[in-house]
Amino acid sequence: MGNRKSPGANSQAVLRRAEQLDALDAILPFDRRDQLAALLTDDDVETLKHLAAEGMGENTLRALASDLGYLEAWCQLATGAPLQWPAPESLLLKFVAHHLWDPVKRKEDPTHGMPAEVEAALRAERLLRADGPHAPGTVRRRLTTWSILTRWRGLTGVFGAPSLKSALRLAVRASARPRQRKSRKTVTGDVLAKLLETCASNRLVDVRDRALFLTAFASGGRRRSEVVGLRAEDLVDEEPVLADPADKTSPPLPCLSIHLGRTKTTTSDDSAHVLLIGRPVTVLKRWLAEAAIQEGPVFRRIDQWGNVDRRALTPQSVNLILKRRCQQAGLDPALFSAHGLRSGYLTEAASRGIPLPEAMQQSLHKSVTQAASYYNNAERKSGRAARLAV
Repeated sequence: MGNRKSPGANSQAVLRRAEQLDALDAILPFDRRDQLAALLTDDDVETLKHLAAEGMGENTLRALASDLGYLEAWCQLATGAPLQWPAPESLLLKFVAHHLWDPVKRKEDPTHGMPAEVEAALRAERLLRADGPHAPGTVRRRLTTWSILTRWRGLTGVFGAPSLKSALRLAVRASARPRQRKSRKTVTGDVLAKLLETCASNRLVDVRDRALFLTAFASGGRRRSEVVGLRAEDLVDEEPVLADPADKTSPPLPCLSIHLGRTKTTTSDDSAHVLLIGRPVTVLKRWLAEAAIQEGPVFRRIDQWGNVDRRALTPQSVNLILKRRCQQAGLDPALFSAHGLRSGYLTEAASRGIPLPEAMQQSLHKSVTQAASYYNNAERKSGRAARLAV
């Protein structure tokens, strides 16, 4: 275990790291910084600050910090020591064994998989929530994070070792965990209307949530990280457009362009932008006016007394807001998540006969296959092939 610092020295180190993480205020959620300061080492914090200075995207850096915090906590609990850089092959194999295991064998052998005391400690720290083995995608992502940070430290890892690849392949097969949809149900137009009905009053929180839902949906089903990363400086007024482009006598509608910068599928150099037209523009501008927001984050926290915070909502809070509104609308919150706004946008576009390329211009999907899956589902439900026995 080595020499341990005194509790006083350790608490001072945590405080110092928390102060350093405060410099990443725009990237790391405020309520996570104290927790990360206790989990990360001084070298970890320096690495994150270096990555931020190098211009790494906020969403990517936020994910790296979260994964690094988990890896440090798991390693300390599983081995009694911080992460090793570079990690030995045995530690990587232990990580796979602790997170991808056979539920059937676990019933026969309680020592199979992650040790009970490690699991309990991770749950106590609110770092582990899911029951059963991890999703294979989560394990691969954290190993990728581990590999990326190893390279950024100028070191060479063994993440491509044949033994690790083989262990991953066999463990995924043994864990037999089915792929879970990000949102079991999509937020299509009819569901969106029900959500908007729950925030129809003039309370500031209702004005915000109404603008949040309409902006996220109408802008192509924006990811929750993109929604909370939206800033007033990213909004640009455009010339009004006709309600019906084919009818020059149709009424004009307000138009706003949203500059997204770096997203999951674009870079800041792409100058990615989408349009808002009509009601979403009006509702969004009302929120900005009533919240007196002229710069900085668009969607912010509101305390119990109705005061608007300077800080943006977190991606998780967007999910919680949607689930709370679902419950108020009489919908099952367990069936919906914020990703339902994204999948719902494409599903709604398909049902309205909007061509896929046109919808993808707004949603900014890069994968035709992924975007087309929503169209295929809509077409199958309205087609004749599944109605032969009706």
